[in-house]
Amino acid sequence: MRITMIGTGYVGLVSGVCLSDFGHDVICVDKAEEKIAKLERGEVPIYEPGLDAILERNVKAGRLQFTTDTAAAVRDADAVFIAVGTPSRRGDGHADLSYVMGAAEDIARSLSGYTVVVTKSTVPVGTNSKVAEVIRATNPQADFDVASNPEFLREGAAIDDFMKPDRVVIGVESERAKEIMGDIYRPLYLRDFPIVYTGLETAEMIKYAANAFLATKISFINEIAALCERVGANVKDVAKGMGLDGRIGNKFLHAGPGYGGSCFPKDTSALARIGQEHGCPMRITETVISVNDAVKRRMVDKVLDLCDGTFNGKTIAVLGVTFKPETDDMRDSPALTIVPALIGGGAKVRVVDPQGRREGEALLPGVSWADDPYEASEGAHALLILTEWNEFRALDLQRLSQAMSTPRMADLRNIYNRKDVLDAGFLAYEGVGR
Repeated sequence: MRITMIGTGYVGLVSGVCLSDFGHDVICVDKAEEKIAKLERGEVPIYEPGLDAILERNVKAGRLQFTTDTAAAVRDADAVFIAVGTPSRRGDGHADLSYVMGAAEDIARSLSGYTVVVTKSTVPVGTNSKVAEVIRATNPQADFDVASNPEFLREGAAIDDFMKPDRVVIGVESERAKEIMGDIYRPLYLRDFPIVYTGLETAEMIKYAANAFLATKISFINEIAALCERVGANVKDVAKGMGLDGRIGNKFLHAGPGYGGSCFPKDTSALARIGQEHGCPMRITETVISVNDAVKRRMVDKVLDLCDGTFNGKTIAVLGVTFKPETDDMRDSPALTIVPALIGGGAKVRVVDPQGRREGEALLPGVSWADDPYEASEGAHALLILTEWNEFRALDLQRLSQAMSTPRMADLRNIYNRKDVLDAGFLAYEGVGR
């Protein structure tokens, strides 16, 4: 199959590279000339484990190309995927569809012969129908169908998620489009991975419903964690006891400083807005958003208590600022709420993150960057663990405590055991929900 991927952001690049590894001929398109130039040199602009090797393999095989020429890339394609950004719109939280509709217009001008236009971007219910309207208005002679194919990629595990998915969701309205989409994902079908065919609106809703439900699990366990602290329970044991119930499952039941990233914040906001527009308020989702904001503020208070009620004059070492490990993404990371609060209170903040510095230097002005946790902790009054990178899971706790001025730890990911930390010479330890 000849496939064109419009957009080389996280979703577009991972999807395009993986589809080429299925054996399809893929052209990835982006208007950013510098980004395309880097990709043509084999430089991957995002951090995603394993992506660079698959990209190199398929470029060498001649199945993967990069260009800024949308018209040439679309002209002979069997399917064109739209994988551009849909950020939250300022003021109302709705998804900004300007990039999607702009891509639809560009595609329409270049269509020649039957083509399936596939929306990969996360879009509100009804967007695919609007994409079809834009294409028809721009090119009334176009022979095409629109399909919805939402992504379910976890940053840091995106290759496995694409190659070994829990399911592939495909929204179509014609047998012709279904046949094309079936051919694209045939390698997964042959390996018995579930492919769910639905209508366009249902496919769109599945994406939002799934992300909102996962965000709900995170906010729920964070509320339980706060209650555990008041009543003397241990949230890790509570989560284990819950997760062993097959109806609940153990995933996304890890208490911490709140969810962030490219999906949950904007998708929960968009779903809440969709509900409001259709007179069907998503009250649980609205509460989830509120709880998540409150969790981040509660983490600031937790660190403040650890620092005897003031950040002024304190040096605080922060381990991890990306929203999760194995990514360089800082979008809506809890660090963007917590670290500025530390600085605003008068603290000097030293940060260590294996991949976060590139974005963090611009997003976290006023912090200093260290090469490792031991350097960051030298003379510090408190140590704050914000992201559970593997590098932070087996630290020499005694070395850390000896390097610090007043060794105190706020472990907001519950990596360590309180007794082990105190036995290593720390004066105080604060986890979440225990």
